[in-house]
Amino acid sequence: QVQLVESGGGLVQAGGSLKLSCAASGRTLSTYTMGWFRQGPAKEREFVAAISWTRSSYYTDSVKGRFTISRDNAKNTVYLQMDSLKPDDTAVYFCAAERYGSGTSKEYTHWGQGTQVTVSS
Repeated sequence: QVQLVESGGGLVQAGGSLKLSCAASGRTLSTYTMGWFRQGPAKEREFVAAISWTRSSYYTDSVKGRFTISRDNAKNTVYLQMDSLKPDDTAVYFCAAERYGSGTSKEYTHWGQGTQVTVSS
């Protein structure tokens, strides 16, 4: 079983940056595809980014060029660097893990509890 804990959320002004972390325990992440999802106020949960166990990365169009996903398998941690933040990025951000997952799949077995990101205008 994989336990995921997100951190790094907070309040930031538009144009600012935040770096989210997702620390895993229970299993080594080296064979897991890791994803970031978000759910804004009164919105459905949506895919943000993923990094496969082969280190290929994927992004939703709205964050391309602004967000960067990375992983440090030695630290069992995945990161989401978020730059040029916009008010529309305001959401609870969730980390997810799927063993040997396809980076293009939105199906994940393991989920964290989420961290709030608020971008003020």
